Amino acid sequence: METITAMDVEEQPSPTPNNVNHFALKNSIQTNFGDDYVFQIIAKDDWSAMAVSLSTNSVKLYSPVVGQYYGECKGHTATINQILFSGHSNPNILSSCSSDGTIRAWDSRTFQQVSTINAGPSQEVFSFSIGGSSGNLIAAGCDSQILLWDWRNNKQIACLEDSHVDDVTQVHFVPDEPGKLISASVDGLICIFDTTGDINEDDHLESVINVGTSIAKVGFFGESYQKLWCLTHIETLGIWDWKDARNEVNFSDARALASESWTLDNVDYFIDCHYSREAEKLWVIGGTNAGTLGYFPVSYSGMATIGAAEAILEGGHTSVVRSVLPMSRIHSGLGSSASSSIYSSDIFGWTGGEDGRLCCWLSDDSPQKNQSWISSTLIMKPERTCKKNRHHPY
Repeated sequence: METITAMDVEEQPSPTPNNVNHFALKNSIQTNFGDDYVFQIIAKDDWSAMAVSLSTNSVKLYSPVVGQYYGECKGHTATINQILFSGHSNPNILSSCSSDGTIRAWDSRTFQQVSTINAGPSQEVFSFSIGGSSGNLIAAGCDSQILLWDWRNNKQIACLEDSHVDDVTQVHFVPDEPGKLISASVDGLICIFDTTGDINEDDHLESVINVGTSIAKVGFFGESYQKLWCLTHIETLGIWDWKDARNEVNFSDARALASESWTLDNVDYFIDCHYSREAEKLWVIGGTNAGTLGYFPVSYSGMATIGAAEAILEGGHTSVVRSVLPMSRIHSGLGSSASSSIYSSDIFGWTGGEDGRLCCWLSDDSPQKNQSWISSTLIMKPERTCKKNRHHPY
């Protein structure tokens, strides 16, 4: 069963009035009845579908508004490490990379594979990005190497193998400067490359940032995307200006700072960061092993702080959460004013985790905000007591 067909409405107590937005669970989808994880959730640019990667080495597609199941893309033979929609140029193409050494492209309408790039024998692909100054490059982070292809003919055009000495967990083309490529690795280094012309490390490695510990995830923010947030595998958070390789703040005690005003439990891990360009505000998203999430505001200018949670998502998951998908990329704040003007359903977003569940959350002013929709037909899995390889990058 992919979607909930029978639901019971369970009244939830109203949250205590304060300055925290409490988001209510609208519904929950069990992605499988096996012992599977949800790894990542992404959406098409027009929000007509969302893709969900699973520990079953497959990708399933759903409606982000009603949760309807569309179909499944199957073909990978090892862990799927990242999924990505191609964007406006090929809006129906979904791509995925895997520890089986391949990057595969799928038609999200037919769920059929349309192309494959193979990184070579014994390689694993941990991350990939589509960009370049002409938009025709695919960059892949592999075992201490960065490989680049021209996606138009799947021809490999470069292998950068001297910049990193360990698994490359992240590669991203810069949004406003698509010729620039940033990579991050378990070796603690962030490298910035120029990918124009004939690419080689001697001439195209522009700068290196030493974070000092294994890097899990990085992302761009700021008016011109000149800032870079960095989450590590030991749950620290750093803010950098990547253009001049300058560290603006390093929160080595990020979990302790977020937990100071966290009355529900201690923050056990960080999932992601979210930036609002409209509000010029950054949040780090933290969670507990029991499945509760909080959005914690990050101040990185003047007195650097991680503030009290401004949004809490509680009661949906029973285990570690792996991915958060806000329904709107434009938030004036963490309330629903921005998203509800676009989505009449008042949906704040979706989350997925190690309990195999997809949870849909209602925005704070929804008339259903004090109700939790729980399927009476699903068998709930017991809460895990041991989290295997929680901080392993792949």
